[in-house]
Amino acid sequence: MSSDRDFDLVVFGATGFTGRLVSQYLARTAGADLRWALAGRSLSRLGAVARDLHRAYGDRAAPALIEADVSRPESLAAMAKRTRVLLTTVGPFARFGEPVVSACVANATDYVDITGEPMFVDRICERYGSQAEDVGIRVVSCCGFDSVPHDLGAWFTVQHLPRDQPIELRAFVSSKGSFSGGTWQSAVQAMGALQEFREQRRTFGRQPATDGRRVGSLPQKIHYEEALDAWAVPLPTIDPQIVLRSARALSEYGPDFRYGHYAKMRSLRTVAAAAAGVASIVALAQLEVTRELLLKVRSSGEGPSRAQRERGWFIVRFHGKAADGTEVVTQVVGGDPGYDETSKMVAESALCLAFDRPREEGPCGVLTPTVAMGNALIQRLQRAGIAFELVRGG
Repeated sequence: MSSDRDFDLVVFGATGFTGRLVSQYLARTAGADLRWALAGRSLSRLGAVARDLHRAYGDRAAPALIEADVSRPESLAAMAKRTRVLLTTVGPFARFGEPVVSACVANATDYVDITGEPMFVDRICERYGSQAEDVGIRVVSCCGFDSVPHDLGAWFTVQHLPRDQPIELRAFVSSKGSFSGGTWQSAVQAMGALQEFREQRRTFGRQPATDGRRVGSLPQKIHYEEALDAWAVPLPTIDPQIVLRSARALSEYGPDFRYGHYAKMRSLRTVAAAAAGVASIVALAQLEVTRELLLKVRSSGEGPSRAQRERGWFIVRFHGKAADGTEVVTQVVGGDPGYDETSKMVAESALCLAFDRPREEGPCGVLTPTVAMGNALIQRLQRAGIAFELVRGG
């Protein structure tokens, strides 16, 4: 990786809700030798963020400031040229993400984001995968709660199972947390584009697994899970898509890998209420007039308070079974999933690319967190307080 860049890391979107949390995490935990910068549309607002960081953490890792705007491609190119890794929190990514990826590919800059938008990720894979590989960079989406605990948790689990056997892996997600205006905006926009996403999936298709292996999904149906004394409800998030991409790329997932991704719920009444709520929002998001009303429910830049975030938590438990009968149970455990832990995950992902995973030692292209960083990122997250635990077996 070029050492003549001004910065190791730039945080683009540093004045937004999640961007501020990422900046606080870096200022609090990074060493004084980190060369980094805050980037966004307004230098005055960036200056206010920098002053807040100085008051809280002093000058041990004082960031520079960069003015950049997704509506001005030349500003994105100038920003990308100056850094080794670009971390962006600017969403919705379906609207604002692609120009940033394009600038990074054009200027051979590694890229990480926090998107959970399947349509955006598919588009980036299709349009920039070959280019990113040709210029030797890593473009890594989904480096927050979508989808680091699930992707790396699946990887952590299969390493405790025989790699020469077919494997079935189920993930059960429990969490408590609020959401920001930016997350709400992204979710509503994604729900409103479901038909377009289905057509895009049919067009782009899926990459085959390496070495002639088979990779696919377990049946997606609501069922009672006796081992958990709870109901398992299929989760229509991007996480299984990312896990299966990692499994297709890496032979450690075995000759035949099947994955199921579920929310863990205690009662059928809770299941019914959640399903009705999601169905209502999806239906309203299909029409422009009602979609606009939904978007007004919560504006970008709003988010949960520190007290609300301190009450948040998540547990993702994995049940893995190989064809020879070997079974293992693991879990990934952390605090507030959407913001405190997401800011930690994406910051550590960017630092991992900058300092732990030289480009010449791994694959390049549009990659999942596991394929790009694997155990190096797990080790960083464990040191940062996110637990990857072997519960039983192995």
